[in-house]
Amino acid sequence: MMCVNVLSEIAALTLLRGADFLSVFDQPQREALAMLFLDLHRYGYVIGGIFGPWLFFFGLLVFKSGFLPRILGVLLIAACFGYLADSLTPLLLPSYANLVGRIADIPLTLGEPATILWLLIRGARTNHWKPRHRVSRTPGVGHHVRRIPSG
Repeated sequence: MMCVNVLSEIAALTLLRGADFLSVFDQPQREALAMLFLDLHRYGYVIGGIFGPWLFFFGLLVFKSGFLPRILGVLLIAACFGYLADSLTPLLLPSYANLVGRIADIPLTLGEPATILWLLIRGARTNHWKPRHRVSRTPGVGHHVRRIPSG
């Protein structure tokens, strides 16, 4: 979605550069159209931020799984609400968009980058991947599942 949103920036730049095929528009008309495309770009980010709630479920999985530190799950859940606040405020309360945007950027800059860096540098805990059941392959008996004793 964000990649498609870049097209509005390219359109604004094309209008301001004044390509040959744009000679039918006067300079003020091209500038007005460029501002329209820049506004569309801004609203494209607002709409794209509505897809932030997936971080709630991802954060919940990280928090409950134990493969990653629980604080990363908390940060991802906070980033979810940051995305929602950052995307819905310009639509519902436009006069507070700058203030809410600055506050919402705090969990956004902590949640996702921290998880990415953790996975790149430390990785997931692999000791949780031990099998809990063993399949018995006794000839003539069939396949029986036996519980591995803990300890």
